[in-house]
Amino acid sequence: MVEPAATGVRKSAVSALVVAETISTLGTRMTYLALPWFVLVTTGSPSKMSLVLAAEILPMAILGIPSGAVVQRLGSRTTMLVADLARAPILASIPLVYAAGLLDFWLLLAIVALLGSFAPPYFASQRTILPELVGEDETRMSQANSSIEGGAAMAALVGPAIAGALIPFIGASNVLYLDAATYLVAFALVLIFVPRRKPVAASAASRGVLAGVRFVLRDRLLAPMAATMVAFGFFAAGMSAGLPVYAYDEFDGSAWIAGLFYAALGAGAVVGSVLAVFVVKRVPPLRLAALGILAFTVPLWALPFLPPWPIVFAALFAAMFFTPLVNGPIIAVLTARTPEALRAKVMTAVISVNTIAAPLGFLAAGQVLEHWGVVPLFTAVVVGITVMALVFASITWRHGDDGLQPELATA
Repeated sequence: MVEPAATGVRKSAVSALVVAETISTLGTRMTYLALPWFVLVTTGSPSKMSLVLAAEILPMAILGIPSGAVVQRLGSRTTMLVADLARAPILASIPLVYAAGLLDFWLLLAIVALLGSFAPPYFASQRTILPELVGEDETRMSQANSSIEGGAAMAALVGPAIAGALIPFIGASNVLYLDAATYLVAFALVLIFVPRRKPVAASAASRGVLAGVRFVLRDRLLAPMAATMVAFGFFAAGMSAGLPVYAYDEFDGSAWIAGLFYAALGAGAVVGSVLAVFVVKRVPPLRLAALGILAFTVPLWALPFLPPWPIVFAALFAAMFFTPLVNGPIIAVLTARTPEALRAKVMTAVISVNTIAAPLGFLAAGQVLEHWGVVPLFTAVVVGITVMALVFASITWRHGDDGLQPELATA
């Protein structure tokens, strides 16, 4: 008699997480276009735009590892609530200070950096809370992760399009207010529908700020995967920086077309996530990730040729179609492979590794855009992503079906 009720609570909690992620990502994706567009319009400088993007992601690399201790101490649910409640006023302060005429560029960098500091513990909590709700089975975790990815992807589809439509009418700075409101909605959903749970007791192996890093470096699968993630973070940042500049320079400063580019990323991920929910039941996670990452690279080869925007839209859509086939299975394997007491620190360590090179990628992209333009940037990005995809696929394919149990190096 208790089992069905407990199952219902878990399903409601997972649904709440999906809706919260969808709403929060909707606002974030609006800001993802509005913030760099705001900098481009007010300064005309791609390098300053890249500095703002780097300032937001740099705290993720610097504070990601220490934030694992915060998640471990507070618990996943409490960490998510604190992060959402804090980010709402921080983001709203940007248009408020700008309206008062006090928004110096370096103040903007500081606010954006503060905002980014809450991302690693939030993302880690969002993933570490799933085993508490669905159990330890990697297939159910893959499905839950794919559902969250799908909700985020749906928001990524709609958010940039909304931002692109609103910017000409209300201005890029005012779009940030909408994003701030989405954090409050996500806070309410988690508070009401996700049940409390005591934080996992620390074990001897989980003590210390670097416990997650030590586990990753000793694991024969996670260590080489982490190395490829660093390079992926570098090149992906370059593509992110190039898309708004491409739209701004090549299409007469059209925020609408820039919004379509980001909408294409979301649309591809939405469709791919629907497929992923069913495919993860039939294909081993690591095999699926290997195939997905290789397919992801192929459409991106259209970008260096600067085709008309409908072809760019199609290429971005096709590439992102395969990302849920990579992200959901890999996160599920990472979670299942890690002891429960270590999950928060391992997850934040992986996030930090994944983003550690991204600030450098944004800064390098800004210099390339400033001096040479979009074509050299997109060429370098596509070549780099392709090489890293081949390396990643070889690592995951070699482990085959044995990705769920940790293989720790003895030396």
